[in-house]
Amino acid sequence: MDALVPVLLVIVVALVFDFTNGFHDTANAMATSVATGALKPKVAVTISAVLNLVGAFLSTEVAKTISGGIINEGDNGLEITPIMIFAGLVGAVLWNLTTWYLGLPSSSTHALFGGLIGAAVIGAGFGAVNFGVVLTNVVVPALLSPLVAGVVALVATFAAYRITKQATARGSDTGFRHGQTVSASLVSLAHGTNDAQKTMGVITLTLIAAGYQESGSGPQFWVIAGCGLAIALGTYLGGWRIMRTVGKRITDIQAPQGFAAETSSAATILVSSHLGFALSTTQVTSGAVVGAGLGKKLASVHWGVVGRIAIAWTVTLPAAALVGGLAAWAASSSVLGLGIVIVLALAAGVTLYLLSRRHPVTHDTVNDEPEPVATGARTGANEEGTR
Repeated sequence: MDALVPVLLVIVVALVFDFTNGFHDTANAMATSVATGALKPKVAVTISAVLNLVGAFLSTEVAKTISGGIINEGDNGLEITPIMIFAGLVGAVLWNLTTWYLGLPSSSTHALFGGLIGAAVIGAGFGAVNFGVVLTNVVVPALLSPLVAGVVALVATFAAYRITKQATARGSDTGFRHGQTVSASLVSLAHGTNDAQKTMGVITLTLIAAGYQESGSGPQFWVIAGCGLAIALGTYLGGWRIMRTVGKRITDIQAPQGFAAETSSAATILVSSHLGFALSTTQVTSGAVVGAGLGKKLASVHWGVVGRIAIAWTVTLPAAALVGGLAAWAASSSVLGLGIVIVLALAAGVTLYLLSRRHPVTHDTVNDEPEPVATGARTGANEEGTR
């Protein structure tokens, strides 16, 4: 019974994280399609939710990376405890909510890993983390994936406009809009094969640490189904604040650019999921959107917005690690400390939600024109956003 309670606590918070991951990352798949009018907002999130759920059942390679690669085993098995994993999840959830409130497409993946690493180091020491796996399966893909997706999107956008003579060929724009329906659906499917796996891996890691599952085994069916449903529900509710940033504030995106960005994102994510790389779909998508913006004869890219997103990427892992470490220190000290962590986490989450209601973004306002970007924050000849 003593072991069961913290395990159940972790499962609940892990599903909450998966839910926040869903609405935090809806923009990854659907922001460009919504921005170009290829899909209506509510239709877009419905398609994305269904395909996220389907994708959760297609692969477990990323889940195995998390449950059997990042955290080392000591002489007596896993040294990290369910309470430490709970603390790491607290750090990840709070960072997701903070960046959602700010409308920044930060990485849910790095928030999760940062929280777990911080909790593991504070609770069990640096030896509890396999930094080699973190480097090869997390850090390196994080650096390369947005560059690869961006370059592919740039080339694809240039080719699309070249082939269709600057998209003035009869019916070309409509054709690209229809194509976006397919490409955005592929991104949603790919997102399910990667991001849903991360929470599966955390729950599996917890079950192994508590002795309820054998070391080295993959996620059970109920874990896969639960995580798939949680991320699908979060996706359906729609992360409209972040969707506006990705679809409207990085670049003035058109249908050919949206198609190119979505296709390159889907390809990058699917290949990484097959290889077991737990990359950030947010970084991949944002990189692809920047590439698509540059591919249209160096069309305007709002570099001020891109800079703020890059800063968020940089600080995500250490910020979540700090919160996860502090939560692990407090929660592992006593039952009172665990209670304080729970109360403070709930208070912070409720506060961020209430603050967001002061300036809500909904499916009706997601495509409203953004505020003008400061002079010098963009490049290229197209300055329509400063009207």
